[in-house]
Amino acid sequence: MVNSQVTGGSPPRSCAGCGGRIADRFLLFSMDRYWHTRCLKCSCCQAQLGEIGTTCYSKGGMILCRNDYIRLFGHSGACSACGQSIPASEMVMRAQGNVYHLKCFTCATCRNRLVPGDRFHYVNGTIFCEHDRPGGALLSSHLPPLQSNTVLSDQKVC
Repeated sequence: MVNSQVTGGSPPRSCAGCGGRIADRFLLFSMDRYWHTRCLKCSCCQAQLGEIGTTCYSKGGMILCRNDYIRLFGHSGACSACGQSIPASEMVMRAQGNVYHLKCFTCATCRNRLVPGDRFHYVNGTIFCEHDRPGGALLSSHLPPLQSNTVLSDQKVC
């Protein structure tokens, strides 16, 4: 995202958000399009992206601020266990800020898959079932319900 100042010799630009002519002193250039500073907003929280930083993200037809991108798709969009990409439509498991494929969310010792409601331990980035914990305090008591990254073209996921 680039914040530019409109100069007198520049041709008029149309805003990708509202379609109106950009006559403001400043405009934004993002995703190969021009925007009024008030029109480039996060699809989830509606924050004006030019006011909260210099970066925005686009995925699944949404324009997102950093916080909502991470909340919806994880830091890299990749499984923390196998490193493979996680499609936006796939159900995921989350623990300590990391995102996992369902099949990858397993105990490091016995390899049993953990499901919502199972007690587990998260030790130095490694997941253990209740029976195989290597000693230490329980860091996460129960798995929350499955989380979905499902994005439908006509539905906002926020």
